[in-house]
Amino acid sequence: MSDEELEGDVGSLEIKGIIGFDGTTIKGFIIHPDEKHVVYPLGNKVTIQDWTTKAQVFLSGHTNTISAIDVSRSGKYIASGQINHIGFKARVIIWDFESHTIISQHELHKVRVEAVAFSNNDNYLFSIGGRDCGSLVVWDVTQGQVICGSAVAHGIQGEATAILSMNRRGPCFMTAGDNHLAVWTVDKEARKVHSLDVSTGKIKRAILCMDVNERDEVCYCGTATGDVLKIRLNYHHDPDILIPAKHPMTVGCFTRISKKKLPAGKVDLYSLGIKSIRRLFAGPLLIGAGDGTIELVEETKCKGGGDKDSRVKVPSVPTLRCLKSTHVYSAVTSLQLMKKDTVILAGTINCEIYQIDMATFDTVLFVTCHTSTIYDVAFPYNFSDVFATASKNDVRVWSIKTHQELLRIQVPNFSASSVLFSHDGKSILTAWNDGIIRSFTPLTGRLIYAILNAHNKGVSALAITHEGDVLVSGGCEGQVRMWSVTPYRQQLICTLKEHKAPVSAVDINKAGTEAVSASTDGTCIIWDLVRQCRRHIMFGTTLFMCARYYPTDVQVLTGGSDRKLSYWEVLDGTLVREVEGSESGAINALDISLDGNIFVTGGNDQIVKLWNYQLGIATHIGIGHSAVITAARFSPDQKYIVTTSGSGSIFIWKCPQDLIQPSKVKIAEEAEPPKEQKSETKDEVIQDLPTARSDHSKEGDQKCVCRCPCVKKPVCEENGGMGDGIKSPEAKASPKNDTSDKKNGSVNASPKSVSSSGKKNGSVTGSGRKN
Repeated sequence: MSDEELEGDVGSLEIKGIIGFDGTTIKGFIIHPDEKHVVYPLGNKVTIQDWTTKAQVFLSGHTNTISAIDVSRSGKYIASGQINHIGFKARVIIWDFESHTIISQHELHKVRVEAVAFSNNDNYLFSIGGRDCGSLVVWDVTQGQVICGSAVAHGIQGEATAILSMNRRGPCFMTAGDNHLAVWTVDKEARKVHSLDVSTGKIKRAILCMDVNERDEVCYCGTATGDVLKIRLNYHHDPDILIPAKHPMTVGCFTRISKKKLPAGKVDLYSLGIKSIRRLFAGPLLIGAGDGTIELVEETKCKGGGDKDSRVKVPSVPTLRCLKSTHVYSAVTSLQLMKKDTVILAGTINCEIYQIDMATFDTVLFVTCHTSTIYDVAFPYNFSDVFATASKNDVRVWSIKTHQELLRIQVPNFSASSVLFSHDGKSILTAWNDGIIRSFTPLTGRLIYAILNAHNKGVSALAITHEGDVLVSGGCEGQVRMWSVTPYRQQLICTLKEHKAPVSAVDINKAGTEAVSASTDGTCIIWDLVRQCRRHIMFGTTLFMCARYYPTDVQVLTGGSDRKLSYWEVLDGTLVREVEGSESGAINALDISLDGNIFVTGGNDQIVKLWNYQLGIATHIGIGHSAVITAARFSPDQKYIVTTSGSGSIFIWKCPQDLIQPSKVKIAEEAEPPKEQKSETKDEVIQDLPTARSDHSKEGDQKCVCRCPCVKKPVCEENGGMGDGIKSPEAKASPKNDTSDKKNGSVNASPKSVSSSGKKNGSVTGSGRKN
């Protein structure tokens, strides 16, 4: 962020809470030695969170996703390494925990930093590169300079993926990987590093994790095969002697003792390998497997192999007796101990944190969040306690007060591109990249209906009218489609073919007579939903990413890749104003408050900005996102702003109350559009605008073409029970609909009566819009 954005009266948005955790990094969740804070990566930022108050601090300095992280034994330093593009250097940064500043950094690795580790005395930082690098770097923390570097693997050894520092010897550490296990010693004076390969005999394993006992005598290694290698390091009892007295060697390859009888030659291995391993001070091992199994095991004496039935065909010997066990449903990437080893915190690859009681092994889900990019966020109508988010594989409903997940709707292997609540709050509408529009119940997540093949290249945007009977969808092929929807029948009304590229956003005005669609082909189109045709088209030298109607429906606000915020007049489609929304990245999301005084934007610059709509200036900014911002929404009570990002994190910001207090009366009036639309006052904008721009009003035709209740003579009988010119297939099939509509036409003011009368007719046709 530039200094110009901080100048003037620009305030800072206050964070109410953050929902986010990246569990894909091995050993990515670390408890600080003070046991008050936890440290973990979130996108390209390092997050320091107070475990009690949930307050968070973000350390910014990386340019790409963080792939490795470690905290020093004293708690003074944090080290992090990142991923970069092919051919570019990957950065390693050392942070000061107290001041949250960068102490030193280097770019001596290529493409990826696989793992980092501090020495036990905080003097050295060891780091290894990924497959494209293959080098080891020893960094002097106190001097802020590199000591030496070396190739990690040699000969037929594979890449190294794990690193572990010793507990009593500062210059000593271990590296492990695919058919690789070595003990290293740093010679600071000679600026060299020496290695000794561990003798494993005929055992060939890909080692994923390691842990060593407190006296540097024995090391336990978890393998991708699902067994445990026990290594004797053969160090001298004097910790000042750094070179092992004998060559390090393998004691054995152990697996757990099966509870059931297995065929001869078979052993019980951990499914999907051992991802995390911790040795407790008392001796037992804590093992986290790839299938989500967490077990506390102890080593027993190995029985002789004289009996033929006890012999195994693989070198793994069943000597680990399970003491306690639990399951967390996904691969365990981090295991941390706190409260004097009485509580276990387990981080999983599904971005969940479980708290496990060591005594009873009872598991409690402590933190959960999305595992990938969140594409959309939505609030129910006039209800601010919950909101929904759409991401890959699932749609989730969250509590804005507790930040806890209330409901998860899963559709495996597909991504939800858009989510919204129906106006009556009885359904959650979702758009998926498999081309299906799905509707779910908001309490149980049960599927109400699914519109198959809604768009042949995936559904990219959704919007629904206030009555809830007409759905407008946008697809990746560029088409905009209107649907007549009820819980029992969904039918295509028309297909609007104008866009040549994917439709990125769709929004409907309050009257339900118009819709605006934004596309990446550089056009925004205002559609006439009554006549089912194009009304206006706006061109721009940009890829439009978002578009929203102003609350009074007189203007449309758009944003796109040209970093500009454009004000468009709905009456004739002319450009009124253009404001620079960002200096460095595209605008991906925007939303306008209910009173129209302020709006919020977010984009690739990872900055949330709050704007004054009339003045076109930024009043507040929010910093904290670790990836591009993908969606933003005001809560209906205008107390909070929810933004989502490409890293899967959700930020809940407090909306400045001084910006909305003068308009409390106006918000309350606009919260009930049916009553406002039924008023006969001359100040009602929603009622006046459609007829003033329509062709019928110019020709003097007195027929009602608006979808809102008004004082003009209805034409419902002429249109098959629909007051807006949209033919209803249900009304055609049943001539009784006209009679029932006339009976129910006197209860238009209540939204509940709209849905109930529609159900009596067998479809939500338009009895609520009957005049």
